[in-house]
Amino acid sequence: MTDSAITNILVCGIGGQGVMTATEILAEAAIAEGHDAKKTEVAGMAQRGGVVTSHLRFGPKVLSPQIAPGTVHVLLGFEAAESLRWSHYLKPGGLALVNDARMVPPVVELGLFSYPDDPIGQMRAAGINTVSFDAATIARDLGDLRLGNTVMLGAIADHLPFAADVLLHCVEARFARKGEAIVDLNRRAFAAGRAAAAQEAVTA
Repeated sequence: MTDSAITNILVCGIGGQGVMTATEILAEAAIAEGHDAKKTEVAGMAQRGGVVTSHLRFGPKVLSPQIAPGTVHVLLGFEAAESLRWSHYLKPGGLALVNDARMVPPVVELGLFSYPDDPIGQMRAAGINTVSFDAATIARDLGDLRLGNTVMLGAIADHLPFAADVLLHCVEARFARKGEAIVDLNRRAFAAGRAAAAQEAVTA
């Protein structure tokens, strides 16, 4: 078994954005397709709005959830500066899908770190294939900022080694107990994220 059979996804963002929920749903979709899947736990102080990262690896057989720098196939960035900070994990030819809404973490507000002027521009200047879109505005336009993680899942749906409908079904199942209205809202968020990523990929 070679590592080429394994898909590596790194999800990063700020606490409260739904990074861990998104990773869990991605793992559920991979398992539904018959893959072995392993993921890391939260890194950072999620409950305080700190940095959150999650590694997800899936394939025929996965021994460890830890991803080495330079081997990520898709970086799913819920926040632009965090995407830049973790972009060295991408493999050559890898893809960064980035929410370009600026969400400044507490370490910046406290003056411990400075926020880059143009994180997405820096990623592109470094030769990284970067597709950016405003997931926060898409979610807000649908009526709930919390839909942002479903928007992000929609964005990655066409960049996985299985059909987008597999991931959508896992999103629907996750929210089924909250009623059909919530499921439908998440369906719309998923579709909107998928469309936004596809549109930006064409124009990028």
